[in-house]
Amino acid sequence: MTVALEKPDTTPQTEPPAPPVTRVRRVSRRAMVAAILVAWLVLFALLRGKQTLTLAAADLTDLHRWFNDLNDSIGANRNSNPLFLYFFNEIRLVIDNLVTFVQELISQPSGTRPVPQIGWLGVVGIAGYVSWAVGNWRVALLAVAGFTFLGLQGLWQESMDTLALTLSAVFVALLFAIPLGVWAGLSDRFNRIVTPLLDFMQTMPTFVYLAPMTLFFLIGPASATIATVIYAAPPAIRITAHAIRSVPETTVEAADSLGATQRQALLKVLLPMSKRTVVMGVNQSIMAALAMVTITALIDAPGLGKTVLQALQSLDVGTAFNAGLAIVVLAIVLDRVTTAASTREEAARKSSGRFLAWRRPLLGAGAAVTAVLVYMSHTYLWAAEFPGEGATGSKIASAADTATTWAQDNLSGLTNAFRDAITNGLLNPFQSLLTDSPWWLVGAALIGLGVVLGGPRAAITTVVCVGLLVGTGVWSDAMTTLASTAVATVLVMLLGIVFGVWMGRSPLVDRLMRPTLDAAQVMPPFVYLVPFLALFGATRFTAIVAAIVYAAPVAMKIIADGVRNVPATTVEAATSAGCNTWQIITKVQLPMARGALTLATNQGLIYVLSMVVVGGLVGAGALGYDVVAGFSQGQLYGKGLAAGLAIVLLGVMFDRITQAAARRTSA
Repeated sequence: MTVALEKPDTTPQTEPPAPPVTRVRRVSRRAMVAAILVAWLVLFALLRGKQTLTLAAADLTDLHRWFNDLNDSIGANRNSNPLFLYFFNEIRLVIDNLVTFVQELISQPSGTRPVPQIGWLGVVGIAGYVSWAVGNWRVALLAVAGFTFLGLQGLWQESMDTLALTLSAVFVALLFAIPLGVWAGLSDRFNRIVTPLLDFMQTMPTFVYLAPMTLFFLIGPASATIATVIYAAPPAIRITAHAIRSVPETTVEAADSLGATQRQALLKVLLPMSKRTVVMGVNQSIMAALAMVTITALIDAPGLGKTVLQALQSLDVGTAFNAGLAIVVLAIVLDRVTTAASTREEAARKSSGRFLAWRRPLLGAGAAVTAVLVYMSHTYLWAAEFPGEGATGSKIASAADTATTWAQDNLSGLTNAFRDAITNGLLNPFQSLLTDSPWWLVGAALIGLGVVLGGPRAAITTVVCVGLLVGTGVWSDAMTTLASTAVATVLVMLLGIVFGVWMGRSPLVDRLMRPTLDAAQVMPPFVYLVPFLALFGATRFTAIVAAIVYAAPVAMKIIADGVRNVPATTVEAATSAGCNTWQIITKVQLPMARGALTLATNQGLIYVLSMVVVGGLVGAGALGYDVVAGFSQGQLYGKGLAAGLAIVLLGVMFDRITQAAARRTSA
């Protein structure tokens, strides 16, 4: 039988036509932000002045009265409640004794002595010797000159009170911060737990720490020191953890292979190799403590902060300038000494061996001279009390007053025009939008911006913060503070972009500007208010300008680093394609530095918020005024505490949105 085979079909088969692809066009974030703002403006025009939750300065809500009652109840039961009797009161007693001991050592009369145990000559000698021992002779000369200048200003005792509180707080903070930082460096789990807490603590402005401290520890040096400890500890914890984690793994593995225990590896390898970075953490804690100590004058802490506060309240620019200058001098000395300590070993390796051979005998001779100076200051009145009546300080104050009068007489037209342009062109319209819109409209707009810029998690945080802000009863004041913060942040970013790009593109400009920016970040917030009080008077604009100057350095440095990190090959490719300088900046460097821009916005917001709140001392009003009034007027304590909570909520909301935006931008 023959089987016929079919010839296979070789004709090409035609595929059925593919269905048309429907492309969904994604809406850009800019378009969504613009849509939210347009909708807000339209509804604002229709609903202006309705449901604004305005509260008069003397009015209280039920929450404020509850805080007042809580404060009264704690005060009445402070010496009978076991929690206070055996915990809070004991902590206050220990801290009080520590502060009193340091004060009697260098600043306050001790027992039957009319002067401290160590007078000015001994303190100057110790400052010079310690600076030389941990740093170098240049830093020692700076320390001696700086401390002597404090006495010439007529502010020796005030300066030593500030130094005593700072040293006490840093000592206590480091007792906890270094071990916790080491633990966070060794344990991933503990690091994950502690990092959000540290972020939260560093987000809060300095004002916020004060009211809770007075609730538990009363007004005075103990509350001031404890608040300073809490504020100064996070930098040391974070930097110590980073230092431990930065030790090369190969070094740790080599120690393990030699049979080192975990304790030996920590003490012989990890800590010695991370010492320089840990000292940098100590530096940051000292700077944070000094900034906080000046602010704690609001809760009756002694020192230079109280002098500045009283001068600001009486608009005495000369006295405020003299005391502010003393704070700057003290900050520079402490910063330079600790910075030199972190680099001493590296500098010693670069120096000649002959000097190293003589260093130990010279240190011994220096210790003997310092002991003689301490003995003399303890024994003789002329070496204990700083001679003179502060003629240099009087001249500085007089010169500052003269300059203030001249500026007000000759520059008032220019300064008033600048102030009015910013106030009427930016601040007033935006403040009206926030304070005259219904609260639910502002909340919805903020939540929408949180969703678009930060994503779902940031939006959830914004929902919680908005709800709690309404509950604080100071919604209108919070919106006023938000307006000032937003306007100042916009101006900070304009300055940051202009100068940051300039620094990022020019190494020479960076070398010239960066030391000034570093020095500006050392100065406590109080200091920035003084010159602008002279120029603009006691107004909210004074606080805004001070906030801009306070926050601009950090924004400039972050943007400069971001621009500098753009690959050189990319810039060269754009140049070879015919792009001019403006096109390279706007089309290449700034777009590729978006992460740095967002981070700069985050840090600028936090710095600005802190300073705007401090501006409540010079007429900024809003939440800053509420906090200050809460300390000075007992019936407003609850409102001040609620205002402090509102500041925290604003800070957390800003921080979460901008951090999430930075992560999404860099992803």
